Parts: sequence; structure tokens; C-alpha cells
Amino acid sequence: MKIAKIEQFFPRRRMRLVKITTDNGLVGWGETTLEGKPMSTIAAVNELAEYLIGKDPLRIEHHWQHIYRSAFFRGGNVLMSALSGIDQALWDISGKYYQVPTYKLLGGAVRDRICVYAHWGISSRDEKSLEQAKIRLEWLQKSGYTAFKSGPSGKWRAHEPPAVVDDFVACANLMREWVGDEIELGFDFHGKMTPALAIEICHQLQPMRPMFVEEPVPQENVDALKQVSDHVIVPVATGERLLSRWEFRKVFETQAAAYIQPDVSHAGGITEVKKIANMAEIYYVHIMPHCAIGPIAFSACLQVDAVVPNFLLQEQIDTGLGNDLFETSWKVENGYIELPTGDGLGFEVDEKMVRQDNRITQDKMNLLGYGLVPSDEELGGEFYHLDGSVADW
Repeated sequence: MKIAKIEQFFPRRRMRLVKITTDNGLVGWGETTLEGKPMSTIAAVNELAEYLIGKDPLRIEHHWQHIYRSAFFRGGNVLMSALSGIDQALWDISGKYYQVPTYKLLGGAVRDRICVYAHWGISSRDEKSLEQAKIRLEWLQKSGYTAFKSGPSGKWRAHEPPAVVDDFVACANLMREWVGDEIELGFDFHGKMTPALAIEICHQLQPMRPMFVEEPVPQENVDALKQVSDHVIVPVATGERLLSRWEFRKVFETQAAAYIQPDVSHAGGITEVKKIANMAEIYYVHIMPHCAIGPIAFSACLQVDAVVPNFLLQEQIDTGLGNDLFETSWKVENGYIELPTGDGLGFEVDEKMVRQDNRITQDKMNLLGYGLVPSDEELGGEFYHLDGSVADW
């Protein structure tokens, strides 16, 4: 069995898919979405295809090592995202070849179902915002979610006046009031804070006992993250922008975070995220895989979640469940998704929808014959403070 063809599709905003087909007709799917850089992984996958065509798709670790190590420059978000999608597709093929869910090739399941959390929050206390928040909460509660994540919106400077901080804290406390003490709440700071401001806000959130505060400071400086975690009781989470075991190493060694959030479409795919999780286990750090893109990435997360003892909670956005791109969407019941039972990553893609929707973006941008959406629609663009200086996304 050899890899015969590699194709790419772009059916939705923030959704880049790679399809690998073998010479005996097996098909594997992966997701290479890279937020803010919608064109970059396309070129990377095209380059890697030159190596992969004609190779045995079952030699996953060998291909991972080659892709990561064969060039002079290693890592980086473009290469690792391209590698991640290819890795997912190869595991999908392997499961289909052996006619088992992929997690059975990774050591077998250590749990019977996977707990997920949804995105929900109160962004403002005006009447319209509160009504919208109430409607979404009631809709999510029908599926029995036991955990939600929100966060401060807008641009944040090195310090903000009391009114700005107090408004966010008031919204967070209102969330706790609405859902009660049986529900977990997490808050994502998106790396927008300085250590001092993050510490100040965490102290104010502490009485409502959040499950975690995510990315309180930018990811580049682990010592700054450690400063925050040393000064607050709230558990700190990080990792969606860290790309390999090597980048997580200092987080573990300094005990800078209680939870890590590797992204299966950025941190090297199923192969690497499982290794990162195993590495975290010896430090008693749990994983909550990041996934805020499409359903194939989410499906790959489920395979890792199934086999990792130190798994805690899986991020899930609405589009991650499959919607009309899968023949059968993932279903959340009582806050859980049952273990996948299908071969490979456990889904069947509706290729008619994938190919049809791919044409929607042709009028917006065209690169190498592919329709793409502008980067400012995919967590990129230009962001400035009132004085004209650059703001973090």
C-alpha cells in the first residue's frame, strides 16, 4: 500500500483540510488550519507531498521524524500545522487499514466517554447581551454541559482602569450566579495581560473559584507564566500556541501551569500530542486539548483523549461536532461524547459538501488556484490601541 494522492480543501472559514488517498483506495483526512495564516499551510503541504507520494502510509512515526528533522529549520507554526494534519490523516488511514478506531492502535481506551466543554459567557451587562447569553446557555444546557469557557473581550493594555476590570469580574460573577456551583467555569485571557494585571484579575476572580485561567500572559516567556501561577490560587492553563515536546519542556520543569492545552492541529498531530501528554503525566499535569477549528481536528482530539490517563476536559466549539460536513455529527449527551466506534478517526466526510462549499470563497482571494478567505477573517488582521500602537489579537 502506497500514498497515491494528496488533496486540500477549504470548506469553511477557519477550516483547512487535507485528504490522503492510497493506491488501494483507503482515504485519510486531517486538518491543517492555521489561524491568522490561511495560505501558509497550503504551500507547506504541497512541499511535503513531494516526499509522501509513493510512501507507505503506515510508517507514521518514520514520516513524522523525517518531516520534522529533514530540513535545516525545525518546528514553527506553519510546518507543525502542516505536519499535524498529515499525521491525523495517516492515523485515519491506519485505523481503516486495521479496521479499528485509531485509539485502539494507541494503546486502547482508558475511559468510556469524553467530557467536553462549550464556549459560553456574558460579555456585557446590557439587556441585549444578557438576553443573548441566556438563550445560548439554555440551548447548551439541553445537552447537559458541565463546563463552560469565556474570557475578557477587546484590547487590553498593560493596565486598565478599575471600571474595565470591574466590569469583566462582574460578568464572571454573574455567570457563576446563573449556573451555580455544580458547573465548572474557565476564563481565557488570550495572552493579552501582563503578569501584574493577570494577577490582579485572578485575585478578584478567586472567590467564584474558576476551574482555570487560560493563557494569562503571552506564551513566549515561561518565567512570566510562572510568576502568575506562583501568586494566584486559580489553576493556570496554557499551551495552545506551543508546538512540540521541546516547547512544553520548560512549562513542566518549572511547574508553571496546572493544565496544558496542546492543539492536535498545531503541536504535531496525534503522534506528538500523545507524547506531550505522557510527558506531562510525570509532573501531575493534566491535559485539556485546545480545539477551536473544525470537526476533523476535534475528531483527532477524541482519539488522544481516549487513551491518555491524565486527560481532564476537551474543548469543543459548535462547528467541531461536524454539522453538515460529516455524514453523522458527534453528539453531546450529559456533557459527554461517547467513544468513537468507526474505523480510523471515526467519521465519514460528506465530500459533496466539502467540494461544493470550497467554491464559496473563490471571489475573495486566489492563490495557487485555491479559494481563500482574507487573514483578517481568521484571527489575523490589524489591531491597534487608541494611541495607534499595536495591540495583541
